[in-house]
Amino acid sequence: MSSERLMSDGDSRYYLLKVAHEQFGRAPGELAAEQHEQAARIAARQRQIEEAVLRSPEASGVVIPAAQVEEAWASIGSRYAEGELLQALAGHGLDAAGLRAMLANELKVEAVLERVCAGLPEVSETDVGLYYFSHLEQFEVPAARVARHILITINPDFPENTRESARARIEAIAKRLRSKPERFAEQALKHSECPTALQDGLLGTIKPGTLYPQLEACLFELAEGETSPVLESPLGFHLLRCEAVQQARRLSLEEVLPRLRDSLQSRQRKARQRQWLASLLQPSAPVENQAHG
Repeated sequence: MSSERLMSDGDSRYYLLKVAHEQFGRAPGELAAEQHEQAARIAARQRQIEEAVLRSPEASGVVIPAAQVEEAWASIGSRYAEGELLQALAGHGLDAAGLRAMLANELKVEAVLERVCAGLPEVSETDVGLYYFSHLEQFEVPAARVARHILITINPDFPENTRESARARIEAIAKRLRSKPERFAEQALKHSECPTALQDGLLGTIKPGTLYPQLEACLFELAEGETSPVLESPLGFHLLRCEAVQQARRLSLEEVLPRLRDSLQSRQRKARQRQWLASLLQPSAPVENQAHG
């Protein structure tokens, strides 16, 4: 029997297993009743679409090489220890031959969808330019800051982290940095109680809406190379250093051209595929009964 075949009723277990893991990260038997019903509906819809694609005229002559199926099989197998994949399949009433057949079907559906897009015109630079100038708001980059910070937490369960002790510790660090601000990274590595201490306190590029409001407001007022006063958040006390200022700007057409062209090309392909699938799945109009009346 060819591995490229239409689905049988027994194959529904494969689709249900796949959807359960994709949607809920669990096996079908571990799903709640409502989740199981949802997964079953999605799986049934997927089967309906795949069957329609495989029966379509466009699928005629599409052959998936056995090596491509084996590559897909090996990709799945790489997620399991040796022998565990076969055990997992058996636990759901499936076997290697059935899974390979399903993989062949999926690969064939993908190939048919690629065939449907054959002949689509390439997105030109003019097309990209028209989209860019019609959607300038999509290419606005907000202001940002590259920052480091030092955190001393407040925790009354530890004497060195009571509010008074934590404040005294951060003030001592701030005093040292006022005379030698270039030592901020060193002080962060030595004293900060944030995981970023291992990166010398580097927070990275901070965009609006990332930090606690009181920290963010101060950071965006700092000049490059400037250190903040002691700041407080629900976590404790902070010192911030602005490493670099990135002003708000609009990405140029030249900057976005390659990626935007790929995006528009992909959007065009998906639109063609959706249109084709919709026509494929649309039921035939009922023939009017001319004999009555």
